[in-house]
Amino acid sequence: MKRIRQDRIFTITIAGLAGIYVLLIIALLVSGATFTSPADVINALSSGPIRYSAILSLVTCTIASLLALWVAIPAGYLLARWEFPGKSIVDAIFDIPIVLPPLVVGLFLLILFESALGKLFQENILRVTYEIPAVILAQFCVATAFAVRAMRITFEQMDPRTEEVALVLGCTRWQSFSLVTLPQAFKGIVAAGTLAWARALGEFGPILVFAGATREKTEVLPTTIFLEWSIGDLGAAVAVSLLLVALALLVLITTRLMGFKGVIG
Repeated sequence: MKRIRQDRIFTITIAGLAGIYVLLIIALLVSGATFTSPADVINALSSGPIRYSAILSLVTCTIASLLALWVAIPAGYLLARWEFPGKSIVDAIFDIPIVLPPLVVGLFLLILFESALGKLFQENILRVTYEIPAVILAQFCVATAFAVRAMRITFEQMDPRTEEVALVLGCTRWQSFSLVTLPQAFKGIVAAGTLAWARALGEFGPILVFAGATREKTEVLPTTIFLEWSIGDLGAAVAVSLLLVALALLVLITTRLMGFKGVIG
C-alpha cells in the first residue's frame, strides 16, 4: 500500500512538472491568437512589404534546405557508418551552429566576407553581404546542422546488412548507396529537409547581422516581426508570428507522419 502511494506521488509529480511546461506553451499560443482578430491578420498579411517578406522567406528557405540536404546526406552517412580518427571532433564541429548564439553566426559570416578573401570573392564572383545570398547563406549555416543530425539518426536506424548484400552481389559502393540506401532513407530525407526548412524559416539573428533587415530587399518573416514591433505595430507583428506558428505546426505534423521523432542524437 505504501509503495502504491509512493508510485502515485511519483507519477503525479513528473506529470505535473511536464504539465506546467505544456500549459505554458498553450498559454503562449492562446495569448497570441486572441491578441488580434482574423480580419487584422488578413489585413496585415495583405501588406506589400509583408507579402514580399513571405515570398522571400519561402524561396530562400527552400533553397537553403535543398543545399543543406546536399551536405547532410553524405555527412550523416559518414558519421553513421564509418569510424575514423577525429570523428568526435568532426561531429562536434557539425553541432557548433546549433549551440552558438545566432548573432555570433551572423557576426562571423560578416567578418568572413569582409576579409581580404571574402572581398575578393564578392568583387569577382557574387555580392553577398546585405544581399539576398546573405539570407540564404545564414539560413544554410544553421539549418544544415539540424539536417545532419536528422540524417545521421536516419542512417543509424537502418540495417547495414542490405548494403553489404548489394556489395556481395557485385554492386559498387556508389551503386549500393544510390540504389539501396537512399530509397530506404527516403522518409528520413524528407524529414531532414522539412526540419532544415523550418529552422531556416525561423532564423533571425544571423540574417539581421549578415543580411540586414532592409524593407523589400532582405526582409524575411522573422525580421518583419522585428520591424513591425520596433515601430509599435504589434498587430502586424502578431499576425506574422501566427503565420510562422502555423507553418511550424505543419512541419511538426509532417515529421510525425514521416515517423521521425528526433533531431539530435
